[in-house]
Amino acid sequence: MDALLERIRSTLAATGADFHFIDCDSALSDTALFCQHYGYALEDSVNTILMKAKNGSLPYVACALLGHTRLDANHGLRKRLQARKVSFASAEETRAITGMELGGVTAFGLPEGLPLWVDGAVMERDTLIFGSGQRASKIVTTPAALAALPEVEVVPGLAMVLG
Repeated sequence: MDALLERIRSTLAATGADFHFIDCDSALSDTALFCQHYGYALEDSVNTILMKAKNGSLPYVACALLGHTRLDANHGLRKRLQARKVSFASAEETRAITGMELGGVTAFGLPEGLPLWVDGAVMERDTLIFGSGQRASKIVTTPAALAALPEVEVVPGLAMVLG
């Protein structure tokens, strides 16, 4: 885990954006629980999800979206990937590809060559809270950190507001 955290810290430092880590109870790492317990807004919390495509142009893509939204997987994402079907990568696949735990997956320190598609609404926030690769902490930063990543593409309408 130390190598993963170092990779994430190095990636963040290379963006030039301000960031810091905050500790949290790993049992409260899931977005809604974390926000409720620690007093953060779902609108500032970012879920990074690994998706896989069946017979698409890319086998996997990481998607970053706000905590009060859901991925438009069956329409927008499937079409964008030119895939017959898309699905969430399993916990095992996510760990094998990213080295990260579910509930802690972050947009920072992803493997080279793995595309990161960020919902456009994420870039409109002032402050963002991400997983840190593990469940026992979170990263607080700004959209500038995402914008500086080499594999990032902002995709308007990638996610839809819940409810």
